[in-house]
Amino acid sequence: MARTLALLPLVLTLLVAAPAGATIVERAPLSTSGATIVDHGGRTFVIQGVNWFGFETANHAPHGLWARDYKDMLAQIRRLGFNAVRLPFSLQMLRAASTSGIDYGGGRNAALQGKSPLQVMDEIIAEAGRQDLLVVLDNHSTADDGFQSDLWYGSGFSEDDWVAGWQQLARRYASTPNVVAADLKNEPHGAATWGTGTATDWRRAAERAGDAVSAIAPRWLIVVEGIEGRTDGQLLATHWWGGNLEGVRRNPVRLARANRLVYSPHEYGPGVFDQPWFSAADVPATLADRWAKGFDYIAQAGTAPILVGEFGGRRTGTDTVEGRWQRQFMDFLGRRGHSWTYWAWNPNSGDTGGVLRDDWTTVDTAKVALLQALQRREAIPYGAATAPPPPPPPPPGPTSFKAVAKLQSEWSTGWCAGLAVTNTGTTADRPARLRFRLDERVAIESSWNGTVTRTGPKVVVTLPSSAGAIAPGASAATFGFCANKVGGKRKMPRELVVLR
Repeated sequence: MARTLALLPLVLTLLVAAPAGATIVERAPLSTSGATIVDHGGRTFVIQGVNWFGFETANHAPHGLWARDYKDMLAQIRRLGFNAVRLPFSLQMLRAASTSGIDYGGGRNAALQGKSPLQVMDEIIAEAGRQDLLVVLDNHSTADDGFQSDLWYGSGFSEDDWVAGWQQLARRYASTPNVVAADLKNEPHGAATWGTGTATDWRRAAERAGDAVSAIAPRWLIVVEGIEGRTDGQLLATHWWGGNLEGVRRNPVRLARANRLVYSPHEYGPGVFDQPWFSAADVPATLADRWAKGFDYIAQAGTAPILVGEFGGRRTGTDTVEGRWQRQFMDFLGRRGHSWTYWAWNPNSGDTGGVLRDDWTTVDTAKVALLQALQRREAIPYGAATAPPPPPPPPPGPTSFKAVAKLQSEWSTGWCAGLAVTNTGTTADRPARLRFRLDERVAIESSWNGTVTRTGPKVVVTLPSSAGAIAPGASAATFGFCANKVGGKRKMPRELVVLR
């Protein structure tokens, strides 16, 4: 994602029930079990945090140290309930000899004076550990301030340089207990592909770098983002930079240590770019559909955990599209139990602002209130507060609807279909449930926009309450799913019925 100012590091927070007396750092190392990140004792661990950027810029140090001491900054992060930090860096920073933008007046930041960028990173990580904060390292770019570059190589750096940079950091921090993850590349986009086997194949590169890191730092999580361009079997038309993880359906990442893999989409609102889905007739339903098809299916299938590496925006109220989006996404994250790191701690992120205001000390209280509600996994309202309650639903029964199953994508071992519903009546009406028959040998491997109940060949799908009414004569896409082939052939749904 393009940003007006510098990129920020990820601060990750983990707020879950811990054994009595255990600190956050003592719960490391982390690993995965199905769709869940777990601590060393096998207990669920939800990463919740913020990005603090600057190492990836020409300053070669976290921003804001011109205004405050780094120890004070990290202590405030911890007090607000975050318990990890995502630190973006550039490959150029790893080779640099000096920093800038750090104030040493009055004894401030004294421990950083005269140190190289890597030595400053050493001290930031060490102090984070003393504050009981975990650290996720994020390769944001090759060159300084190069976040708009699409690939993991370029600007004078090769793929070998990128892998070597990660190996350098793995050797440096493999034994540092609060360094828990490597986010291999921020937001691959543009020329990046998935599963093509070419030089631009991000899946191939992530497997290479991930295994190289794990060979040195086997305790680290390996965080893999998506791409922007199209992938085989893609269901959504477009994605954010690094947000397209639909390639995982057919071509999942294969690591030597599979229980360290975490997938990481990025999600933003119209304050970053006014995507067409923010003008949809039913924005909440459209967003829920995008998240289900775009990345949540990975967790729903138990394939791997999700860590939303970046999301954020300036507006938080229900009176703006961005505010409603931000609230709905936080509510979604809390309900699904996904890990996340908020963008950003820094106030100088031009598109989103930060948790801190421009004085680098005062917090944005509205943002903090929402983030702390998310930390507690509380429901977050995102609609208009004065909206009247919906009328009671009519009793269940047949409706004036016709449903058809439409093939959306197909490959050698599987296929995906969507169920489209047409209102054949004379008044607007909302479908509530779908019923159909499916060959018992066909397993629904992932689905979206509905809750599935199955008994043998009989399948009933309860549609989300957010699904809107369909006008007379109009059609709407509803439920969708992906399934296996039987004997090399797909077996489509039969006897489709729409119920209230």
